[in-house]
Amino acid sequence: MAPTTELWLLRPIRPADDAAVAATIRAVMTEHGACGPGFAIHDAEVDGMCAAYRGPQARYFVLERDGQVLGGAGFAPLSGSDPAAATCELRKMYFRPETRGRGLGRALLLLLLDEMRTVGFRRCYLETTHQMQQAQKLYRAAGFRPLCGAEGATGHHGCDTFYARDL
Repeated sequence: MAPTTELWLLRPIRPADDAAVAATIRAVMTEHGACGPGFAIHDAEVDGMCAAYRGPQARYFVLERDGQVLGGAGFAPLSGSDPAAATCELRKMYFRPETRGRGLGRALLLLLLDEMRTVGFRRCYLETTHQMQQAQKLYRAAGFRPLCGAEGATGHHGCDTFYARDL
Protein backbone atom coordinates (compact mmCIF):
# COMPACT_ATOMS: atom_id res chain seq x y z
CA MET A 1 0.00 0.00 0.00
CA ALA A 2 1.42 3.40 -1.02
CA PRO A 3 1.66 6.06 1.70
CA THR A 4 -0.67 9.04 1.43
CA THR A 5 0.48 12.58 1.99
CA GLU A 6 -1.67 14.93 4.01
CA LEU A 7 0.57 17.92 3.36
CA TRP A 8 -1.52 20.70 1.85
CA LEU A 9 0.11 23.92 0.73
CA LEU A 10 -1.55 27.33 0.34
CA ARG A 11 0.61 29.56 -1.83
CA PRO A 12 0.37 32.45 -4.29
CA ILE A 13 -0.58 31.48 -7.82
CA ARG A 14 2.16 31.01 -10.45
CA PRO A 15 1.82 31.16 -14.25
CA ALA A 16 2.23 27.37 -14.44
CA ASP A 17 -0.94 27.00 -12.32
CA ASP A 18 -3.27 28.73 -14.80
CA ALA A 19 -4.47 25.61 -16.63
CA ALA A 20 -5.18 23.67 -13.41
CA VAL A 21 -7.00 26.62 -11.85
CA ALA A 22 -9.12 27.15 -14.98
CA ALA A 23 -9.99 23.44 -15.09
CA THR A 24 -11.00 23.52 -11.41
CA ILE A 25 -13.16 26.61 -11.86
CA ARG A 26 -14.93 25.08 -14.86
CA ALA A 27 -15.44 21.69 -13.21
CA VAL A 28 -16.80 23.03 -9.92
CA MET A 29 -19.06 25.62 -11.54
CA THR A 30 -20.47 22.98 -13.88
CA GLU A 31 -20.97 20.62 -10.92
CA HIS A 32 -23.16 23.29 -9.28
CA GLY A 33 -25.07 24.25 -12.42
CA ALA A 34 -23.37 27.65 -12.66
CA CYS A 35 -22.23 27.39 -16.25
CA GLY A 36 -24.71 29.49 -18.21
CA PRO A 37 -24.55 33.18 -19.10
CA GLY A 38 -23.79 35.56 -16.24
CA PHE A 39 -21.45 33.27 -14.31
CA ALA A 40 -17.72 33.65 -13.61
CA ILE A 41 -16.99 30.54 -15.68
CA HIS A 42 -17.13 32.84 -18.73
CA ASP A 43 -14.80 35.55 -17.37
CA ALA A 44 -11.81 36.17 -19.62
CA GLU A 45 -9.49 35.99 -16.60
CA VAL A 46 -10.25 32.29 -16.02
CA ASP A 47 -7.58 31.26 -18.53
CA GLY A 48 -5.00 33.70 -17.17
CA MET A 49 -5.55 33.90 -13.44
CA CYS A 50 -1.93 34.62 -12.51
CA ALA A 51 -1.81 37.75 -14.67
CA ALA A 52 -5.31 38.83 -13.61
CA TYR A 53 -4.32 38.91 -9.92
CA ARG A 54 -0.91 40.53 -10.29
CA GLY A 55 -1.98 44.05 -9.25
CA PRO A 56 -1.08 45.73 -5.97
CA GLN A 57 -4.59 45.23 -4.55
CA ALA A 58 -5.22 41.75 -5.86
CA ARG A 59 -4.15 38.30 -4.72
CA TYR A 60 -4.92 34.72 -5.72
CA PHE A 61 -3.78 31.69 -3.75
CA VAL A 62 -3.91 28.05 -4.74
CA LEU A 63 -4.28 24.89 -2.73
CA GLU A 64 -1.68 22.32 -3.69
CA ARG A 65 -1.08 18.72 -2.66
CA ASP A 66 1.70 16.54 -4.04
CA GLY A 67 2.38 19.11 -6.75
CA GLN A 68 -1.23 19.17 -7.95
CA VAL A 69 -3.36 22.33 -7.75
CA LEU A 70 -6.77 21.36 -6.37
CA GLY A 71 -8.40 24.68 -5.61
CA GLY A 72 -7.95 28.36 -5.03
CA ALA A 73 -9.43 31.75 -4.26
CA GLY A 74 -8.55 35.40 -4.55
CA PHE A 75 -9.67 38.97 -4.27
CA ALA A 76 -9.47 42.27 -6.10
CA PRO A 77 -11.19 45.65 -5.85
CA LEU A 78 -14.95 45.39 -6.40
CA SER A 79 -15.56 46.64 -9.93
CA GLY A 80 -18.03 49.51 -10.08
CA SER A 81 -17.86 50.34 -6.38
CA ASP A 82 -17.00 53.64 -4.72
CA PRO A 83 -13.22 53.61 -4.11
CA ALA A 84 -13.77 55.49 -0.85
CA ALA A 85 -15.67 52.46 0.48
CA ALA A 86 -12.47 50.37 0.16
CA THR A 87 -14.45 47.25 -0.82
CA CYS A 88 -12.88 44.21 -2.38
CA GLU A 89 -14.56 41.18 -3.87
CA LEU A 90 -13.77 37.61 -2.88
CA ARG A 91 -13.38 35.89 -6.23
CA LYS A 92 -13.31 32.45 -7.72
CA MET A 93 -13.14 30.34 -4.56
CA TYR A 94 -13.44 26.77 -5.83
CA PHE A 95 -12.17 23.42 -4.58
CA ARG A 96 -12.10 19.96 -6.09
CA PRO A 97 -14.36 17.45 -4.27
CA GLU A 98 -11.44 15.58 -2.69
CA THR A 99 -10.38 18.72 -0.79
CA ARG A 100 -13.74 19.50 0.78
CA GLY A 101 -14.60 18.92 4.43
CA ARG A 102 -10.99 19.22 5.63
CA GLY A 103 -11.00 22.84 6.84
CA LEU A 104 -8.95 23.95 3.85
CA GLY A 105 -11.54 26.43 2.60
CA ARG A 106 -11.64 28.03 6.04
CA ALA A 107 -7.84 28.23 6.17
CA LEU A 108 -7.67 29.87 2.75
CA LEU A 109 -10.50 32.28 3.55
CA LEU A 110 -8.77 33.39 6.77
CA LEU A 111 -5.52 33.92 4.87
CA LEU A 112 -7.34 36.01 2.26
CA LEU A 113 -9.13 38.13 4.88
CA ASP A 114 -5.74 38.96 6.42
CA GLU A 115 -4.32 39.81 2.99
CA MET A 116 -7.32 42.05 2.26
CA ARG A 117 -6.67 44.02 5.44
CA THR A 118 -2.95 44.24 4.65
CA VAL A 119 -3.57 45.95 1.30
CA GLY A 120 -6.03 48.40 2.87
CA PHE A 121 -9.51 47.07 2.19
CA ARG A 122 -12.14 47.71 4.87
CA ARG A 123 -14.95 45.56 3.49
CA CYS A 124 -15.32 42.35 1.48
CA TYR A 125 -18.21 41.46 -0.84
CA LEU A 126 -18.96 38.18 -2.57
CA GLU A 127 -21.48 36.64 -4.94
CA THR A 128 -22.53 33.01 -5.13
CA THR A 129 -25.56 30.88 -5.98
CA HIS A 130 -28.18 29.21 -3.83
CA GLN A 131 -26.85 25.81 -5.01
CA MET A 132 -23.52 26.33 -3.25
CA GLN A 133 -24.77 25.61 0.26
CA GLN A 134 -21.45 24.44 1.75
CA ALA A 135 -19.74 27.59 0.53
CA GLN A 136 -22.46 29.72 2.10
CA LYS A 137 -22.04 27.89 5.40
CA LEU A 138 -18.32 28.72 5.30
CA TYR A 139 -18.97 32.38 4.50
CA ARG A 140 -21.50 32.78 7.32
CA ALA A 141 -19.13 31.10 9.79
CA ALA A 142 -16.44 33.62 8.74
CA GLY A 143 -18.68 36.58 9.58
CA PHE A 144 -20.24 37.31 6.19
CA ARG A 145 -23.81 38.57 6.33
CA PRO A 146 -26.43 38.14 3.59
CA LEU A 147 -27.31 41.13 1.43
CA CYS A 148 -30.59 41.85 -0.32
CA GLY A 149 -28.99 42.40 -3.70
CA ALA A 150 -25.87 42.68 -5.80
CA GLU A 151 -23.28 45.41 -5.48
CA GLY A 152 -20.75 46.74 -7.96
CA ALA A 153 -20.52 45.78 -11.60
CA THR A 154 -19.20 42.22 -11.65
CA GLY A 155 -21.23 41.14 -14.68
CA HIS A 156 -22.28 37.97 -12.85
CA HIS A 157 -26.04 38.35 -13.25
CA GLY A 158 -26.37 34.57 -12.87
CA CYS A 159 -25.50 34.83 -9.18
CA ASP A 160 -28.48 35.09 -6.84
CA THR A 161 -26.93 35.19 -3.37
CA PHE A 162 -24.80 38.01 -1.99
CA TYR A 163 -22.75 38.52 1.17
CA ALA A 164 -20.44 41.12 2.73
CA ARG A 165 -18.45 41.64 5.90
CA ASP A 166 -16.35 44.35 7.43
CA LEU A 167 -12.66 43.67 7.66
